[in-house]
Order: sequence, then structure tokens, then C-alpha cells
Amino acid sequence: MKTNIIIMGAAGRDFHNHNVFFRRNHYYNVVCFTATQIPNISGRTYPKELAGTHYPKGIPIYPEEQLSKLIKKFKVDQVILAYSDLPFSEVMHKASLVNAAGADFRLMGPEHTMIKSRKPVIAVNAVRTGCGKSQTTRYIADILRSRGKRVVVVRHAMPYGSLLKQVCQRFETYEDLNKHNVTREEAEEYEPLIEMGLVVYAGVDYEKILRAAEKEADYIIFDGGNNDTSFFKPDIQITLTDPHRPGHEISYYPGETNLRMADVIIINKIKTARKKGIKTVRDNIKKYNPTAVVIEAQSEITVNNPSLLRNRRVLVVEDGPTLTHGGMPYGAGTIAAKRYNAKIMNPRPHLSGSLKDVFKKYPHLGNVLPAMGYSPQQVWELESTINKTPCDAVVSGTPIDLRRIIRAKKPIARIRYELKELGKPRLETILKKFTKPKH
Repeated sequence: MKTNIIIMGAAGRDFHNHNVFFRRNHYYNVVCFTATQIPNISGRTYPKELAGTHYPKGIPIYPEEQLSKLIKKFKVDQVILAYSDLPFSEVMHKASLVNAAGADFRLMGPEHTMIKSRKPVIAVNAVRTGCGKSQTTRYIADILRSRGKRVVVVRHAMPYGSLLKQVCQRFETYEDLNKHNVTREEAEEYEPLIEMGLVVYAGVDYEKILRAAEKEADYIIFDGGNNDTSFFKPDIQITLTDPHRPGHEISYYPGETNLRMADVIIINKIKTARKKGIKTVRDNIKKYNPTAVVIEAQSEITVNNPSLLRNRRVLVVEDGPTLTHGGMPYGAGTIAAKRYNAKIMNPRPHLSGSLKDVFKKYPHLGNVLPAMGYSPQQVWELESTINKTPCDAVVSGTPIDLRRIIRAKKPIARIRYELKELGKPRLETILKKFTKPKH
């Protein structure tokens, strides 16, 4: 008799776990997925073409709020948690709910979910959303390309549109962003890499994605999402920590897993964090992964037009996931605004549509606007809120160029942030030791 399974997810890790472990597994029956965190995911069906031959009708996706009823309705034996950046207390609340409904609660480990590559893989992970993975990916890519190596970046899954059209996506130009009809959150991750001349892959089926990437790469960088673990078995794992959120490296799932598995741990944002926070992170690294190589770094912030900020009224638009899933009340845009003595305006009285719900769901948000954009409607709401908020300029702390997706009535100052290593050891030396071409 097959074991009935529900996979709890957020349109990423959940689909990956099914594809690599359950799709062809005769011992299990995935009765449904549940969805949370990302809007407009539930109510759909994971297509039969992706679900596999055991699922001729595909696999339905329900809201996570229905989990208890679904366990009883489908006589579920096991529920698998397959999404990231949850405090440990919330993980156990979900486990208790599942157990109370009569099912086992399960977390899948890397041996069952990582795909082996024929090319060297560098995994860039983190203990929380917003630690600096993207800037680290760019930094590593520059190191490898300076040695004449071909680098392909594979980005963590964000398939929020048509799943059949997103099986294996390749991005090399801005036109590819339009071709694949990506959301603002996806563009936010891909655009800075495209600007560097890098090829980026993402999608739904990471076996297909990996094999395609291997054909044009000497090295593959897996750029993780939130604080999820790598989809590929890495030759070296680099984990980012954030002393602005000390203690989170050992209190969020699966962030602590990344901390413990890391070959290299980067303590980022050193210059803007408090000494007490830096010490807490160092102490936890020493306790939970004493053999890891530790690198100190700074997220170096630059502004393309400082005069727009200096002593002016500004609306700060920050990276959405850093503020929402990541729990930060501010980001790089706020730091830049304060550096130039700008007055940060409160967007709350001027919020449009679903952005009102975002501020209700995340009450920790400061006087900043998260750059939400999971749908065209939400992009319009972002544009409307920006244009209604009284200010002299907009400070864009999100990696995407806002001018490409909205029509703002105020000038936009774009913030960039790049990784800068402080002292030794250096990543270039470490990469030479860990990453050797495979034959």
C-alpha cells in the first residue's frame, strides 16, 4: 500500500522535492500540495506533464489553511514541510497541527533532494532572507571569470506563472525577461546578473535545468532563495550570516542547516552592525560549525545620484522579500537615505490595493515600501502608491531598476550594494582550493 503524502510549500522547494524524490517513487502517493507565502499559487494544479505518469490528472494545490481538513479527507500518512525561512517555533506549531490531525511530520534532508552535477558547483546560501546572497554570487562570478572560466548561475525556483512554460528558463538578455513574462521578484534576481553578462537558469525541473547549464559552464553557482538549502550537491557551500539579526542563524529553518553544512561562512554587513550582534554571530559559528572558514565582509552601498537624497523628502522602496519573509524593518535604501540626511516619508496613508494587506501581515515594517510585484496588478499598486506619496524623490533599494517596470512621477535614485571583503582569508584563495574542474 502506498503512503499518502501532502507537501507543504510556496511554489519552489515543494515542486523540487516532488520532482527528485516522489515523481517516480512507487511507494508514495502525493495527494496534494499546500501553498502559502506567495499569492495566487493555491487553486491551481501541478500539471500532469510535470507530476509524472503516476498522476494523470496532475496534483491539486490547496491553501495551507485547509491542511487539517486535507489530512483527514485524503487519509494522509505524512506531511512534508518544503519551504523556507520559518522560525523554529512556527515549524513546531505546524508539526503539532499535523500530528494532531493524525499524520507524521517530516523534513527532508539533502541526500534525498540534492542533484549531483558533472561540473563544479558553488552553492551560495544564507541563514535568513536578505543576508547578501545575490551580491556574493556576483562577486564569485567575477572571481571565476577573471580566471577565464565560463560561469552559469542557477537561481532558486520562483515559478509563479505558467508552470508548463517555466520548466527550464534561460535568461541572457532583458528581452528574455519579457519573453518569459517574469514577475518583479524574479526580475529583481535576474536583472543584475544579466547586466554583468551572465547566463541565468531557473524554472521548475532542476534536473533539466542543471543538464542544460552544464553544457555551457565550467562552473555553476547555485544562488539560493530565502534561507533554503541547495538543490544541487555543492563542491563548496558558502553561507551568509547577518549580524543585524544576531541569533537568527540558529533559530530559523533551514538556516541553521546551512550554517552547520557550510565550508565557508561570511559574516556580512560588518560596518553597519553593532559589535554585540557581530559577537553573537561569531560565537554561534564557533559553537555550531567550528571548522568552517570565516570571512568578514561589508555590503558596500552606492547611490547613483546622491543629490536626490541630500536633505530631501524621500520615499524608500526596499527589497520585498528582505522585509517580508526576512523580517527586516529596513534595508539598503534606508541606510543610504540616513547617510544623506534625507527625511523618510511614511507610505501607509497612500497604500493601494493588496499593499494594505502586506502592512497588516508584517507590522514590523518601518516607514518603507516593500517592492511587491508578484502580478501585474501588484506592480500597478506599487506604482500608484509611489506616485501618491508626497516626496521629492524615490530611493530604490531593490536590485531591479524600478524605471523599467513603473512610471514614476518623481525622480528615482538607485541604490546598489556589492560585497566587499574585509581582511583575510579571501574568497579567491578559498575557491582555488575547493573548486577543481571535474573530468
